[in-house]
Amino acid sequence: MTTPNRRILIVDDNRSIHDDVRKALRGRDHGEIGELECELFGSAPPPSISFDTSSAYQGADAVELVRAAVAAGQPFAVALVDMRMPPGIDGLQTIERIWQIDREIQVVVCTAFSDAGWDAIAERFGATDRLLILKKPFDLAEVRQLALALSAKWELARAGQQQVAELAQSRAELDAALGLARAVDEATADDEQAVGG
Repeated sequence: MTTPNRRILIVDDNRSIHDDVRKALRGRDHGEIGELECELFGSAPPPSISFDTSSAYQGADAVELVRAAVAAGQPFAVALVDMRMPPGIDGLQTIERIWQIDREIQVVVCTAFSDAGWDAIAERFGATDRLLILKKPFDLAEVRQLALALSAKWELARAGQQQVAELAQSRAELDAALGLARAVDEATADDEQAVGG
């Protein structure tokens, strides 16, 4: 079984946002109280899910991180992208450039402003299910939930693409086998006619 892709890219010019997101995505340490609770109630501790986070403080840096990750065969599953990152490119330009490199990455637009509403995003990218909006200030539980759901969605999309490729290969092999069977059948029929005729 392969390890799930829990690689998350944080793109924001505010360093405290990076710290907050990392805190939300850090694996849970169940500690002594958790161990006592499990012993008392006879249960196992819940699984700890942690994420591998990378940080970019400007959009152009994020684009280069995505390019390097794809080239290394270790793409990000999710990018959390701020809309305003002066003095560099804005969030929409960042997303556009990231998707030119990696069409599979799931994106969460994080913004405190209403300048990046759904209508503006849909006008620019079309109606897409690879992009969600999260308004700041956000709850850390929301970030964790989005990261879990979107990284799982990334995995499912990747598995679906693999299955489609395997089905296409099977179909091509079946078509080739049927073509060969038809050719053999036709050759056999011709031979029988020649012998019988």
